Order: sequence, then structure tokens, then C-alpha cells
Amino acid sequence: MRWLMLMFALVTGPAWAEEVVLGLSRDKVAITATFEGSDILIFGAVKRESPIQDKEPLEVVVSVSGPSRPVTVWRKERQLGIWVNSESVEVDGAPSFYAVASSAPLSEVLSEGEDLRHQITLSRAIRSSGALHGFKDTRAYTDALIRIREKQGAYKVNEGGVVFDEQTLFRTSISLPANLTEGMYLTRIFLTRGGKIVSEYDAFIDVRKVGLERWLYTLAHERPLWYGLMSLAIAIAAGWGASAIFRVLQRR
Repeated sequence: MRWLMLMFALVTGPAWAEEVVLGLSRDKVAITATFEGSDILIFGAVKRESPIQDKEPLEVVVSVSGPSRPVTVWRKERQLGIWVNSESVEVDGAPSFYAVASSAPLSEVLSEGEDLRHQITLSRAIRSSGALHGFKDTRAYTDALIRIREKQGAYKVNEGGVVFDEQTLFRTSISLPANLTEGMYLTRIFLTRGGKIVSEYDAFIDVRKVGLERWLYTLAHERPLWYGLMSLAIAIAAGWGASAIFRVLQRR
């Protein structure tokens, strides 16, 4: 009976099972008045139950996704010599930030089926993040959204950006822009072999305003009346101060 159980375990649980062990250089990002962006080092290793087998090599794909927000994408048309907004598409939710890096070209390390299932590549992640309404040609609008945010540094693709040493240790760096949206940033690491995902690991990076920025943000959203009065008082004081300085300079 024991021999039968052992044989069953060998058949159902392959000895070459592999999984991801992940590390982050930091799991919190503080946004201050002097914040100009940040680099997050993502590193890890492949944990194995047995030595590396003589088979198709592993590849690594890393993605970092910021909080999703509704977006309106407009199409511009030239009318009477000027460019104006004509038609629009509503996206229920698109990541405020999205970056994906891989140890080889994505078309080689990730099959279409796995990409559809896990929504990893940039185009798949955007189109799958929220429903689009108001126009049939949604692909053109999502492509436009991707192009705009790529220019802003909010969407990034770095094929070959993951260094994978000896099929065991991997590392990559993700650059976060200065105009980050607050929230939890989902970090996903995929091990793939032959285009199929063999292991996945998820972690989060907490991005928050701190100090004076945190206080002003909270005041503006939770005490809008007090925030408005304070802004008005500061504007009046600044105007009076500038006027007083100007009068003093005139007398001289």
C-alpha cells in the first residue's frame, strides 16, 4: 500500500516543481514636496525541490500596476481649420501606472492564452481593466491612451530588462514617475516555460503622501470649506505682501 502511495505521489507531484521567492528593495514610497520619482529594485530566486532538469529554460516576467481610475479618451478632428474634440470613449478603469519587464521578448516567453488569462502585456492589461462605452472602434482609443501615457512615463515596457542568472537568480528595476497616484501598487512575478506560466508571486508597494502634502491632501478632501478659506487667506496675504513690498521699493 505504501509503495502505491509513493508511486501516486511521484506521478501527481513532479520533483522539478519550481516557485518564485521574491524580494523588494522597498515596499513603501513616500511622496513629498521634493519627490522626483523613485526606482524600485525587484529581485528574487527560483526555489526548486531538485536540481535543474535538462529541459526548456525558464523565463521571468515582472509587472507593476498602479490603482485604476476612470478615463475619458477623446478623438480630435479638424474643423474649420482648428482641432476640436469630437467623439469619446469611456474607460471604466485604466491603471494610473503600468510597467512590465521580461527576461526575453514577451512574444517568446508568454503565450496568447496565458496573456489573456493573466492580463500581463500592456495592451491586454489596459483593454481588460475596464469596459469601454460609447464607440465601436475601442482598439483605436485604447491604443491612443497607451501612446499618451507612454510619453508621460506612466506606461512602460522593458523586454529583456530582467536579468536572469543561471536559471536561479533574477533582478530588474522599475522606475516610478514623479506624478504617482496614491494607493497600493500590485507587483506580479511570473515564471514561464515554453510560454506557459509555471509559478506566480504577488506583492504590494504602498505609495502615500507624507508630511505637509498628506495634511493638505486630507484637508482638501475631508474639510473642503476650511481648505478653501485657508487658500483664500493665503492668496490675500500674498497679494498684500507683494503690494507692500512694491510700495517700499517705489519710495526708494
